[in-house]
Amino acid sequence: MPRFYIPPHAWNPDKLALDHGETHHALDVLRMKAGDRATLFNGQGAEATVEIASVEKGKIALKKISVAKSNPLACEVVLGQAIPKGKNMDLIVEKATELGASGIVPLLSERTVVRCDEGEALAKRDKWQRVAIEAAKQCGQNWLPTVAKPQTPKDFFNSGEKFDLMLIASLQADSRHIKQVLTEAGAKKPARVLILVGPEGDFTPAEINLAKNAGCRPVTLGPIILRSETAAIYCLSVLSHELFSVA
Repeated sequence: MPRFYIPPHAWNPDKLALDHGETHHALDVLRMKAGDRATLFNGQGAEATVEIASVEKGKIALKKISVAKSNPLACEVVLGQAIPKGKNMDLIVEKATELGASGIVPLLSERTVVRCDEGEALAKRDKWQRVAIEAAKQCGQNWLPTVAKPQTPKDFFNSGEKFDLMLIASLQADSRHIKQVLTEAGAKKPARVLILVGPEGDFTPAEINLAKNAGCRPVTLGPIILRSETAAIYCLSVLSHELFSVA
């Protein structure tokens, strides 16, 4: 069934309604009609199966069939990603959503080509949040990651976000494999994990030292130097395998 997003502030199980954009997609793109069924979700675990009761003057009346709640994943994984050039950030946001990231923080590192003022930063955040919504609609993910405003690593660490485990993908000699670091962290799985992925050419030594001083442990991604988007997918894949399963 087609899936449509309703923001949490507009989610009312007793009065479900699509906004203008989702209505346009249902009627003008998918050509849905009365009697067709769809799935709605709010990005915070809630899901509803509905039937189109009627279509009149470009508006859809929905009939609720059932409501369910998806449990959150066993661990919240936040990706701090140095913004790559071109449209690769769109790909990273899409794949991070599919792999269950709970948050995505676009980072303006010293070697990041992309630069933006406050207005542009907000516009980019909104764009990437829409990419996450579309990815969640496609892959059946009912928990939507929150995309933060692009910011420098220093600003991010100064924000005071708390994590049980903080990692940074690094090419430096003291880096260790993610599984080794997780093993050393103890038998109890962390509830909230940060993984930082740098730009092409890696974070600068100063940024790596900043991350280490904030509590990040450097991890290696193997002997092959990966592109930034590949590194993000690799890290999230390993972490999802190790942390999302319920003991």
